[in-house]
Amino acid sequence: MARLFSILFVSALLQCLNALTALAGKPVKMGDPFILNDRGTYYMYGTSDAQKGIKVYRSKNLKDWTGPVGTTGGFALVKDDVWGGKGFWAPEVYYLNNRYYMFFCAEEHIAVATSDNPLGPFVQQVKKPLISTKAIDPHLFIDNGHKYLYYVAFTNGNVIWRCELNDDLQSVKANTVQKCFGASQKWELSKKNPVARVNEGPYMLKHNSNYYLVYSANHFANPDYSIGYATSSKPTGPWTKYKGNPIVSSTDKITGPGHCGFFKDRKGKLYIVYHSHFSATQLRPRIVHINRCKFIPNPDGGPDLLKIMQPEIKVRHRKQ
Repeated sequence: MARLFSILFVSALLQCLNALTALAGKPVKMGDPFILNDRGTYYMYGTSDAQKGIKVYRSKNLKDWTGPVGTTGGFALVKDDVWGGKGFWAPEVYYLNNRYYMFFCAEEHIAVATSDNPLGPFVQQVKKPLISTKAIDPHLFIDNGHKYLYYVAFTNGNVIWRCELNDDLQSVKANTVQKCFGASQKWELSKKNPVARVNEGPYMLKHNSNYYLVYSANHFANPDYSIGYATSSKPTGPWTKYKGNPIVSSTDKITGPGHCGFFKDRKGKLYIVYHSHFSATQLRPRIVHINRCKFIPNPDGGPDLLKIMQPEIKVRHRKQ
């Protein structure tokens, strides 16, 4: 009788633990995350099943994410609808001209696809890269009618470049390609393995007429992969890297944070979303993190400082 009671007790305890685990949810497992706030609903895109396409998750409160919810088996974009057969990375989605535009990487090239729904399907009418040469990590920034694309090219390592797009967002304006910057600060030149000369994952913020080009440095698998920023009075530069970089780096809780995006919630509050390694000893699957952030006065004068707030939002993957 005692043995039966013990078995029943253990069984009940396991069921209770499973229920609590399901309630708590698991972390969202994705690299290069990007969040679109579309009329109060949040959509998260990123790198996960890179050989097939781009998945999307959905949330109402930034904490609980369901999905993948893309229209094609959870995918918002699949390789059959666009140029490229593998290496689908680092998507960003924008609602412009009554259409959704997804800028993404495929086979180390940048392309753009469109849809009438944030869940997809995103397709290309003409299947071709946006830029003919190898490039990754596209970021669109529109300012005073100019449509700038910031991206990474492989020139003595990963270097951030920019160009200007035509109004169709499908082609590059002639004679607008320009280098922004590459690795130069001490924190960007880690000697830990794997070693690589990298500035990547650009994202532009504008605040008080100043421009903040946020980026990641070091090899993405290096524990010193971190986030910093540079400022300028113009979206075209020249750029001055913040002397207090990095603004997000490894701690005793997360390893290798990087490739960030920014968005505002329903109340207009600014947030940063980024990924980290799965753990201090395991790279993949990468984990999504979200923090509030804000600009604060610079005690040394000059542009306000971009400050990442703590604690981070606990992002959970809920079953649909």
